[in-house]
Amino acid sequence: MSKKIYVLFTVVFVLALVGGIYFSTADARKDMPAGKPVKAEECYSCHSDIKDFHAKGKHAKVNCVECHEGLDKHMKEGANAKPMTKTDHATCGKCHKEQYESFVAVNLESKAKVEKATFKSRSPLFDKLMMPHGFTKEHAEPRSHIFMLTDHLTVDRGYGGRFQLKDWKKITDAKGAEKSAWEVLVDKDPSSSAQKAFIPQSATAANPVCLTCKTQDHIMKWKYMGDKDPRAQWDRTSKVVDFARDLQHPINCYACHDPHSAQPRVVRDALIEAVVDRGEGTYPYDKEKSKKITMKKVTFRDFRAIGILNKADSNLMCAQCHVEYNCNPGHDPKTGASIGMGDRRTNYFPWVNVFDINKRYDEIGFKDFKHGITGASLTKMQHPEAESFWGSKHEKAGVECKDCHMPRVKKGAKTYTWHGQKSARYMEKATCVKCHPSWTEKEADYQIDAIQNYIKGKLTKAEFWLGQFIDTFAKAKKAGVSEDVLKEARKLHDTAHSYWEWWTAENSDGFHNPDGARESLARSIDASQKGIKVLNDAMAAKTAAK
Repeated sequence: MSKKIYVLFTVVFVLALVGGIYFSTADARKDMPAGKPVKAEECYSCHSDIKDFHAKGKHAKVNCVECHEGLDKHMKEGANAKPMTKTDHATCGKCHKEQYESFVAVNLESKAKVEKATFKSRSPLFDKLMMPHGFTKEHAEPRSHIFMLTDHLTVDRGYGGRFQLKDWKKITDAKGAEKSAWEVLVDKDPSSSAQKAFIPQSATAANPVCLTCKTQDHIMKWKYMGDKDPRAQWDRTSKVVDFARDLQHPINCYACHDPHSAQPRVVRDALIEAVVDRGEGTYPYDKEKSKKITMKKVTFRDFRAIGILNKADSNLMCAQCHVEYNCNPGHDPKTGASIGMGDRRTNYFPWVNVFDINKRYDEIGFKDFKHGITGASLTKMQHPEAESFWGSKHEKAGVECKDCHMPRVKKGAKTYTWHGQKSARYMEKATCVKCHPSWTEKEADYQIDAIQNYIKGKLTKAEFWLGQFIDTFAKAKKAGVSEDVLKEARKLHDTAHSYWEWWTAENSDGFHNPDGARESLARSIDASQKGIKVLNDAMAAKTAAK
């Protein structure tokens, strides 16, 4: 090969290589939103609060047009032509392909529509113990996060059966659910926004605060804590059907990742309120850890707020939803007065563990519902994974949610955080075995089963004794025991209920904290048995007095 041909060949090779890199990058970004790039400085002149994030962050070179549409008109007409912020995951997925593809992948091991209240599931006596709460209409196990919004809209307890899948085959349509919930759903009455039953054995228990954990599409239209404001299209008292129709996507990337700086953050207002406004800290039972992992509240134009973390902590990011929180109207157990959605207590994170939950609700004066048989004021727990994890052996060892549910995986030469969020038992090589290298994957499965089998046994026993307590209460009331005795029994019912129901709402079957789960369930059984004795003694005394 002559020198000229060699040089020519080298030049062509380099150009091809560079071109390949360019076109590879261009191909990855070919579907980016169309729009003429703008100078960020032009945006900063009005959005100085954004400059502090964008100019110094990892996204400093990402142009505003990539995530906002209608900027040309906005630059000309100002506030009269507000730009649209893209809230879908695909926008982020153009640069973060692996994270996006893993998020929208369906976890086929986590089955859909698995009702918790069956004799083969977690909580066989649930309907009896929770009557007449709306959750008795359908209380299903969670599945892939890509279906968070659609599953909420179709659950029988939420909207009376108004929203349904267009076809049962849509149950696995992740790309459709990501594009828009309305790609896979149909509204049975699009002309009305009234909450009413469309199918038998359904409930209309949904409200606007429910939706704030399923999506953050509303982030620019919702004031901090869902308070009323002329600038807010939606608030805690809005008509929930209209609010739901305005939403498109399940939990958005920017719930955990600041879009301007790429910093780790949270946006769920009740969590920010608990950690910062109330001063509870990021780890309320570990003050030293709270000092190391901090949250800074940043407020934009006295409207909305975000919580910037000094370091990434998936326990906090996941705690935006995976906590016990109040998101519905209720009543004051001391006065009996109703508490409506206009009250901030309807958007509240207690931010305490199971052993302090009743004390906290007593302090703020809130209960969800009254039991249909005993009349006891009770709490309906949500999904307290974060608080259950506090103080566990894994949490003390520094393990985070991501280590078990979103591990680092390798694809070719690239390592990234897998965003599919599923149980560690379905990916034990990347999770359990990574920290316990002496185990095989089958041994790891055995360890998980041992803990969960044990706790499910205690959960069933707690349910049995609660059921016995409720039956005994009905007999005692029929026998005419005094109201003072019934009042004492109702307090024990509240105690037994909270120590039990926490663990049917929590989705690890005790694995997140087996020691805490056992202690709590044992206390539930003790309270139920004490209540039974109080009632039986009263009935015996009444019989002896005749």
